Parts: sequence; structure tokens; C-alpha cells
Amino acid sequence: MTTTTHRSVLIVGAGPVGLSLACALAMQGLDVDIVERQPAAALAEPRFDGREIALSHGSMHLLKRLGIWDRIPSAEIHPLRRARVSDGVHDGFEIEPTSFDKDLLGNFVSNHVIRAAAWQATQSIPAIRVHADADVQAVVRENGTVVVGLADGRRLSAPLVVAADSRFSQLRRLLGVPVVMHDFGKTMLVCRLHHGTPHEHVAREWFGHGQTRALLPLDEHMVSLVLTVNGHEAAALQALDEEAFARQIEIRLDGQLGPMKLVSPRHAYPLVATWAKRFVGPGFALVGDAAVGMHPVTAHGFNLGLASVARLVAAVTSSTARHHLADPRALARYQRQHRAGALPLFLGTAMVVGVYTNERMLARPLRHVALEAMRQVRPLRDLLAATVMDASPLQTLQGIALGRHRLGR
Repeated sequence: MTTTTHRSVLIVGAGPVGLSLACALAMQGLDVDIVERQPAAALAEPRFDGREIALSHGSMHLLKRLGIWDRIPSAEIHPLRRARVSDGVHDGFEIEPTSFDKDLLGNFVSNHVIRAAAWQATQSIPAIRVHADADVQAVVRENGTVVVGLADGRRLSAPLVVAADSRFSQLRRLLGVPVVMHDFGKTMLVCRLHHGTPHEHVAREWFGHGQTRALLPLDEHMVSLVLTVNGHEAAALQALDEEAFARQIEIRLDGQLGPMKLVSPRHAYPLVATWAKRFVGPGFALVGDAAVGMHPVTAHGFNLGLASVARLVAAVTSSTARHHLADPRALARYQRQHRAGALPLFLGTAMVVGVYTNERMLARPLRHVALEAMRQVRPLRDLLAATVMDASPLQTLQGIALGRHRLGR
């Protein structure tokens, strides 16, 4: 059986980007189907996965307009006031929001908390239907629509299908979209630690020999550790008992935050960056990590994902796409805008990672020069702060009426 309407969109992937996109499209009066591999219970109560999201001001504004931000408990919102970067040898530099009349660079919110809030928002919108515990097996074009075949035999159809199912997107592969993939050969180990010395809501990052260490401020005496090492070292650290692990991390952090205690499970993720060679095609578009999978060093991936949501909604609800959601001109405009917005960040991140993780002797003076330039030149620090704070989702949505009246509120 195939179901479709001419004013519908089918999204594959119920992560925070896919759910945010569903809310934004429904606010435009569209019907939305979401297909997700996980069961509904896992979507309603997602588990802690160790990932903390640095939400920019633009992203927070967009989440407010989508009805997601107000569903995040205030206790789960952790302010980011400054960020400090060094190589463990030289002084390094700090970025701060004061040049922009702000007192925060942004806020940290756990990925699973954002997912839960986004899920709650979709459940309040009748126009959104979720097909959980469903696996996509085929995708074809028929009579101007895209038909997605599920493992249980159902067929869902819509004029526009959107891949929002991670940087290893199954739908992207079924659509035949090639991707540039860079495996950094490293593993990211993440967990929460309680510590003795207050962190003052300052994020800290050290680029050191064979490892990158980042501390993301949560509660005043709690941080999220992001440790980048090789896979063997990550496995060895995970095998340690909680006490031995905490002592090892204290040593790696030079005791800067005092005694530490592990207060969460440890999670490990392979570091792989991806860039889809096409963001759009006949009847389809890619958003979030399915389009661009960032290295997490900037903690900017979800912000970029929300920017893709804003740009796609602006394109498919424009006058050129009014009579057909998958209007090729509208999709091409989305691709141009998102490529232009994502490419500098993607390439800049790759360059930073390359310079600061290169263990060759010739790279060390270059690292020192870069750090010293950032420390001495205020406009460079302000440019970096502007990137971290990021207003692009807000700017992109100017002129788009996200009408809450359509949600029956």
C-alpha cells in the first residue's frame, strides 16, 4: 500500500535535526511522515550518549520558534561564558562574547535532552506521523513522487524525501549519492566527571602530543570530557575501573580542576568527517549529518544541521516551490546556500585539526605561530567568537512565518 499527498514531506531519521525539520515543515501547513529505525520507546526516552551540544544563539532562537526550547528543563541548560584554547605548552588564547554585547557564547545541552524535547514537540503536532521501528529497504521515483519501501512491506510516498539519518546515511546510499569521507584514525572518548575546582563556565581545549583534550562546562563542579586518542588507547581507558580512569584523566589534565570522579557511562565514537557530493536530487534533499558530518572539534555540527533545516524550509516554501515541494530550482537554491554556509567551516575545521594533530616536528612552530596570532590579534578572536555564537539559523528564517496557529495552540 502506498500513501501520499501533494503537500507532504517524508523524512528518514528521527534524530534532533530530523525532528526539528518535521516541526518547521508542519508549521508551514505541510503533512510530514518520519521513518526511524528505533522503536518509539527509545525516541520518547533517549539514553544518555555522552554528547554535549554547544548551542549557538541562532540555534537557540530557532529551537524556541519550533516549540522545542521550552521543553528543555532549565537544569539541563549549562552556560558557556568563555572558551580557552592552548597546545599545553604555550599560553594559548581565550574567546569571549563581550564584543557582541552578550554575556554568553552559547549554552551546552546534552544531545539526548534535545532529542527528548524535539520528540515531545512532534507529538503535539497532528500533521506529523512517526513510523518507528521501521527500516528503509528501497527508494524509487514513480509518477513525480518518491516511494520509500519499508522492510515490513509498507510503501510511503511523498513529492519530497529528506535524508536525516546520520553521516552514515542508509537513504543517501540508496539514492546513489557519493560522499567524501575522511577517517581521522582517532577515537573520541566522552563522559562526565565531577571535579573539585570550579570551572567558571569556561570551556577548555588542549591540543597535545598524541591526544586532544576538551572540557565542556556543565554544573559548576561537573564537566564533559572529550578525549581524542587512537583506538587502542581509547579501549584501554574504557577497560579501567572508575577510580583508575579518574586518576588517569587527572594526570592527562595536569590536575587543573583538582580531584575527579567519573559520574556517567563512557562512550567512544570513531572520528569520521563526511561531505556529500550532492545535497539534492530529483525529489530528495539531505540535511544535517547526512549532508555534512563535521569533526566535533568545533562542537558546531548540530548548529550546522539546524542551519540546513532553516535553509531547506526557506527553499521548499518559497514562491517557486509553492506548487511542487521538490521544485528543482528551489532545491538547487538550498544546495547553493548550504554549501556556501558549510564549506568554510568544514575546511577550516579540517585545517585546524590537521595543524594541531600533526605530530611532525615542522608542525610545532606553525601551531605556536597560530596560537600567538590568536592571542595577540583581537579581531581574529572576535571572528572565531562570531562563528561559535552563529546567528545563521536566525538570519535564514527571517521572512518565514512559523505560525503557531497551525499547531492548534
